[in-house]
Amino acid sequence: MSETRLWKTGGFVADDPWRIVGEEDMPEVIESNARLLVPLARYLELSETERTPENTGVIVAPDDDVSQLEPHLDKLALIAVTFPAFNDGRAYSQASLLRSRLGFGGELRATGDVLIDQVPLMLRCGVDSFVVSNETAIKRLSEGRLPGISAYYQPSATPSRASGSYAWRHVDRPSA
Repeated sequence: MSETRLWKTGGFVADDPWRIVGEEDMPEVIESNARLLVPLARYLELSETERTPENTGVIVAPDDDVSQLEPHLDKLALIAVTFPAFNDGRAYSQASLLRSRLGFGGELRATGDVLIDQVPLMLRCGVDSFVVSNETAIKRLSEGRLPGISAYYQPSATPSRASGSYAWRHVDRPSA
């Protein structure tokens, strides 16, 4: 079994306080002060007192409707989107919706099959932390070797770093 590490743009994080909780663990763990990532359906069932921003986050499955979180976004410090396989891009859409349309400003984490080639695309969708278990990805991120493209045609949830990119063509401009 390979090692799993949390990476943010500043590097690897030594101690991640968040824990993913399965349904079978919920009764005992919800009473503790641990920082918990719970499935979306379970989060929606929690009482207002159980939804503490400092201790409760949501893990979103690929087929979950993230718009259900809209009334709760100000109460969430962390939302984790799941990439079950390299060829399943639903979490890209979820991340983009959370950042661009719903205005989520907390930590947005990628979990699952996080590969080095996809990290720049995940960053453009608004993901800002990554649970990485792929050995090649861990090695390249440790070396600071993040692949990328300098110019994009489409807009993103995060501002483009490259000047002269074409994303401006899609920006709504106020009428004169």
